[in-house]
Amino acid sequence: MALAVPLAAWADPLWLGRFSASDAAIPAPWKIEHLDRRVPPTEYKLRQWDGVVAIEARASKSMALLGRTATVNLKKTPILCWQWRIDAPVASADMNRKSGDDYAARVYLTFAVPPEQLGFATRTKLSLARTIYGDQVPDAALNYIWDNRHPVGTLQDNAYTDRARMLVLRSGARQAGVWVQERRNVLADFHKAFGEIGGELQGLAIASDTDNTGEEAHAGFADFRFVESEEACPITKN
Repeated sequence: MALAVPLAAWADPLWLGRFSASDAAIPAPWKIEHLDRRVPPTEYKLRQWDGVVAIEARASKSMALLGRTATVNLKKTPILCWQWRIDAPVASADMNRKSGDDYAARVYLTFAVPPEQLGFATRTKLSLARTIYGDQVPDAALNYIWDNRHPVGTLQDNAYTDRARMLVLRSGARQAGVWVQERRNVLADFHKAFGEIGGELQGLAIASDTDNTGEEAHAGFADFRFVESEEACPITKN
């Protein structure tokens, strides 16, 4: 007979974003990553929001990531847990088009891939991209997004590059205005997105971006941690 494993039996979570009301500002190693200087950066700050100490993002025709390095053994702790919220989805966004590549909220994970698993053409494209945008261009990236129209579970290439894959976790406004908790098996999602190749997690970032549509977005993010099992990351339904 199977026995339930008490929560205390699991190893401590690996916290990457547990924020405190006593913090005067967003703590290091989180920092703004402003990739395109032609557009203003999204604004990020700490606030207490309906009882949650969170990072608040406000986008107005803007784009910037708020990110940090992340050294995580995904074979040991593959489950990423967090909570997020939006006021509303970006109404005119459409992730099929570059002009619609905006999201009220997204969580962006970057990976290093062994060079021999990338292929010559991919390595060449990445090298060219890095001459333009710098070393911030990853070998592979997985985006968990709160979309406006596509069904939950949609997985497809980013409108700009096939090295970034977009996975819809929430869609539309039905759950807007409240905190929504998530748990994702990042290792499984990475292999679903890129196939059975090696991927070492390098970074985690969050974003609200509206530079393509010219709209506004308002979102919150909190409580990022990696755990061993989904059972070690209880979810409270909203």
